[in-house]
Amino acid sequence: MDSLRDPFEEARKRCPVLSTEFQGESIPMILRLAEVREAAKNWETFSSDAPRRVPIPSEESVRSVRQYPIETNPPEHTEYRKIVEPFFRRPLLPEVKEKLDVLLGKLIGEMLAKESFEVIQDFAIPLQSHALTYLLNVDAKEAETWIGWGVHVFKEGDGESKGAFMERYCQQMFEAAEENPGEDFFSALNAAEYQGRKLTLEEKLGYANLAFAGGRDTIIQTVACILGWFAEHPEGLQFLRENPKSINTACEEFFRLFIPLTHIGRVCPHTTDVHGHEVPPGGRVSLGWFAANRDPEVFDNPNEVKLDRKPNPHVAFGFGIHNCLGAHHARAIMRGLVTKLSQKLKAIDLLDFENHVEVEKDYTRTGGYEHLKVKFQSLES
Repeated sequence: MDSLRDPFEEARKRCPVLSTEFQGESIPMILRLAEVREAAKNWETFSSDAPRRVPIPSEESVRSVRQYPIETNPPEHTEYRKIVEPFFRRPLLPEVKEKLDVLLGKLIGEMLAKESFEVIQDFAIPLQSHALTYLLNVDAKEAETWIGWGVHVFKEGDGESKGAFMERYCQQMFEAAEENPGEDFFSALNAAEYQGRKLTLEEKLGYANLAFAGGRDTIIQTVACILGWFAEHPEGLQFLRENPKSINTACEEFFRLFIPLTHIGRVCPHTTDVHGHEVPPGGRVSLGWFAANRDPEVFDNPNEVKLDRKPNPHVAFGFGIHNCLGAHHARAIMRGLVTKLSQKLKAIDLLDFENHVEVEKDYTRTGGYEHLKVKFQSLES
């Protein structure tokens, strides 16, 4: 599998930092796990208080709002995060787990009835979209709208019009919730207070923007990569069928290796030396999640899938105060998926695929798929 190749292997051996360029800006990318974790904890030097500049490439042309709480620093970040944490803990609830189990059984059953199917469009996007209705506690019919948004809201088509469409959709959802409040995400944000006042529309849209765009392509591509790996390694299905207690560790290994997000940005408020690379005030630094997850000083045979790998201190969900709000959600989806696949499938036939390739000035990374066509083989056949 091409996605198991590490394009940062040689650069990481030479130096903890790769000096590279994104959108015409010189940015040092931190490559080693210890250094990435250290920088992620140091929010004063490596700030997230940078609206639309935390992602690399930046999203200044495709969205108009700051994403909350991810694009804030303490102490504001703590209070902003607390407002929505109850929704992002919903995947831990038994009733939500049951809904997800039913959804996975339904989707896998539908795919088993087909001669073949395209994983991203037919399986991963519907799974992500319907599961998100459980997270946000909204009507399941909303998933049909979200399915049409594709893999990434900002990276398909021209990005700008899709991003604006999503913001208009969210504003309409807040208005509808104002008229008919319930126990959903939009109603909760309408009622929420920050420092003794109601949230502004910009703040509410910032939360919604993160909920819809922040964890969309990451879930979709991780699902696709897991199915692609099992297609090449049917023994993995058998191993997990015989060792179901290893499903959680297997999913952590999938997160480590198949992380769709290569890196994320931080902004230096002051001139900062980053392992010999000077960053000017307002300049950015890249936290290389992908490269850190392949650090051979931490992970034995880092480019191999080890379904029972322990310990596994990966940073697929970030590190420090900005660790991913959606981690419970992602883990619930992947653990449920891998459980169902191992229980129901003998093998997955790989029929056709095209890898997604990320091409930048100083590296080319293969990760995820543009399309992936497979056939499920039932364990009962």
